Amino acid sequence: MPDTVLTASEPPARSGADLRVLAVRWGLIVLLLGMVGFFAAAEPAFLSVRNMVIVLQSVSIVAILALGVTCTLVVGGFDLSIGSVAASALMAASYVMVVWEGGTLAAVAACLALGLLVGLVNGLLIVKLRVPDLLATLGMMFLLLGLQLIPTAGRSIATGMSLPDGTVAEGRFTATFLALGRHRVWDTVPISVLVMLALAVAITVFLTFTRWGRVMYAIGSNPQAARLAGANVERYKIAAYMISGLCASIGGILLAARVGRGDVSSGNSLLLDAVAAALIGFAVFGAGKPNAVGTAIGALFVGLLLNGLTMMNAPYYTQDAIKGAVLVAALMFTFGLSVRRS
Repeated sequence: MPDTVLTASEPPARSGADLRVLAVRWGLIVLLLGMVGFFAAAEPAFLSVRNMVIVLQSVSIVAILALGVTCTLVVGGFDLSIGSVAASALMAASYVMVVWEGGTLAAVAACLALGLLVGLVNGLLIVKLRVPDLLATLGMMFLLLGLQLIPTAGRSIATGMSLPDGTVAEGRFTATFLALGRHRVWDTVPISVLVMLALAVAITVFLTFTRWGRVMYAIGSNPQAARLAGANVERYKIAAYMISGLCASIGGILLAARVGRGDVSSGNSLLLDAVAAALIGFAVFGAGKPNAVGTAIGALFVGLLLNGLTMMNAPYYTQDAIKGAVLVAALMFTFGLSVRRS
């Protein structure tokens, strides 16, 4: 009799486990498709080519920053300075061209160098001085937010502005630089979207198919074991933060090219949106770990959600609450996976 009862109870238990596996693996995708279907039914223009291009353009910079965060998550870290790096890159590009009257290459080089330098400093603080990653990058965030305001006494940068020393800024953004944020390939696809896709593919290949990427995942999973296996853990962690800083500076360049001025308020919301996209990526296809494909889909998820709410005239003050609810749902899928595996 005991054997009969045990045998009879096995199929329902196995069925429940299978349902949980399906929910974890496909739950977020089903939620995404359901959301798209709902918005499309409520507003037919939601699925128009023009609106989809607008969505991709709106999420491209967030996705680029989120891809950088993903690299730090892979090694078991976290970067809170990405939003301030992007904002500082925007101000640096504006300062080089408007105040110093430099060209496109000089502005882009200055921004990329800034991103790499900030990533290097973050990595050294975390690895060499043993400062917790959240505290190190939080301190860097506030430092950059303050430093970027000093050269212009807290004012936005635009042609004809008066500088603190009494001179007038007579430079202007070059047409080539502005094209990075405004030009559309085949009159349809913005360059920022192509940059986002290229970075997503490059980081996916790097993390998934190269030895360095696999070592980074190993470090994030068990740094002590990776160190015993011969991996230079410190060097890999510093490299991850430098990649994050580089991605953030690229996002800042594209943002500066889009707005065409050094706006001190630009980039304020980039951090939270990028972090949300990276964390939602954990739940895509039940990965349960940081990955570039999931991050890109997470950014698209957030972009589609906000675009749909805007088209339905939802109050602006409800959007953050809805984004938070979506993030909580995504984390539920992620922890559901961890429970299943344990």
